[in-house]
Amino acid sequence: MQSPIDGIFDEAENRYLKPEELQDIGQYVASIADRMSAYRVLRDRELDLIQQAADQLQLEMPGVETAVLERAVKNGMLALRHCGMAMLLNDPNVVQKRLLSWLKDSIELHQAQGADATFFGLIKQQLLLSLNAQQMALLEPFLAQVETVMPAQEEEMLTVAGIF
Repeated sequence: MQSPIDGIFDEAENRYLKPEELQDIGQYVASIADRMSAYRVLRDRELDLIQQAADQLQLEMPGVETAVLERAVKNGMLALRHCGMAMLLNDPNVVQKRLLSWLKDSIELHQAQGADATFFGLIKQQLLLSLNAQQMALLEPFLAQVETVMPAQEEEMLTVAGIF
């Protein structure tokens, strides 16, 4: 797996960098301090973020087996770590190639779609409370990648038939 920055350097091995390649490198370098700061917050606050989301998951899904909830927490933690690394490297391949197919298969295999989707949503809520807007903006594209394998939440609809 090769990061976009590595790809730029490899392609330009026998020539000077093109203006757009220099611009891409400049944008990455300019944002590295912010990426590192956001990564440190994720690393340092991970246990609190996960614990608060796990506590809320238990409240929202009281009838679900403990093993299902634990698997959702583990999947969510792995997703958060991969998103953090992808954000730090500014490389969507970290999530795409290392996480998504495995995560999708795990969710489908264990038939824990509701718990996984709910927990991931709760993690995002905790992130909004822990990261500033700039840090969240850096992380969001990678969270969105994970959401592509999360099943859509079924909203409970109140119908006349459901009342009777």
